[in-house]
Amino acid sequence: MRKIQKAVIPAAGLGTRFLPATKATPKEMLPVVDKPAIQYVVEEAAAAGLNDVLMITGRNKRALEDHFDRNYELESALTRKGDAERLVRVQESSDLATMHYVRQGDPRGLGHAVLCAEPHVGDEPFAVLLGDDLIDPRDPLLTRMTEVREREGGSVVALMEVAPEQSHLYGCAAVEPTAEDGIVRVTGLVEKPEPGDAPSNLAVIGRYVLDPAVFAVLRETEPGRGGEIQLTDALQQLAADEKLGGPVHGVVFRGRRYDTGDRGDYLRAIVRLACEREDLGPEFRSWLRAYVAAEL
Repeated sequence: MRKIQKAVIPAAGLGTRFLPATKATPKEMLPVVDKPAIQYVVEEAAAAGLNDVLMITGRNKRALEDHFDRNYELESALTRKGDAERLVRVQESSDLATMHYVRQGDPRGLGHAVLCAEPHVGDEPFAVLLGDDLIDPRDPLLTRMTEVREREGGSVVALMEVAPEQSHLYGCAAVEPTAEDGIVRVTGLVEKPEPGDAPSNLAVIGRYVLDPAVFAVLRETEPGRGGEIQLTDALQQLAADEKLGGPVHGVVFRGRRYDTGDRGDYLRAIVRLACEREDLGPEFRSWLRAYVAAEL
């Protein structure tokens, strides 16, 4: 199997759940402690060996490109001040990966965003990372997914167990067990099923490793739920007919995940990550304990 080297990060959404903060600032640039959310995602791709990153952007997303570019004026100012620590942190984002950008001029869903990557990806397998999902670097989900793809072929999706009342928020998978713990064979997918109609409690979260055959399927996929071209619908076709592009497997993820697309989960992610920081954690945890005790 060809080694996976490219990652695609769709980042063209409007971020309406975070208005008015996202009126002029891309939601992906909202800080999680002291780094924008999107940097955590690019760091994850780079840690898995995917050093060629294509970001699907839209209008008013220029800040994403600027963040991963060099800022010589800022670097020069920090050098003059002798602030080596902050200089290194500023340079980290521009040294993570080789970054490419393409605009999704007409946002027609995740499937359409992935299709925009075809000229760059070509006939290679590739990963898709959604910017709203942050995976803790101590839980190398993407690395395991690429290993499954290189061994089994086809496509691989990340799955997470959810409560039945939450299934309507996700694409849910019908699965068959395999001989390997935590790896399942996906036999069907349903995008945001109605309560009681989910084929299982395994929901698709924002990590995919895709066979390039998905592009041909996406080109023929009609708009689905919400009038958008759904990646879930294309994967359903691949799962139903292996001749289109190999099997679809799922990696059941039981690690640490932060959903920065939801305001409550975004705040919880900041608190959790701040508590675990060596430079911030001790003082912040002490304050947090006192605050909670006083409030309760």
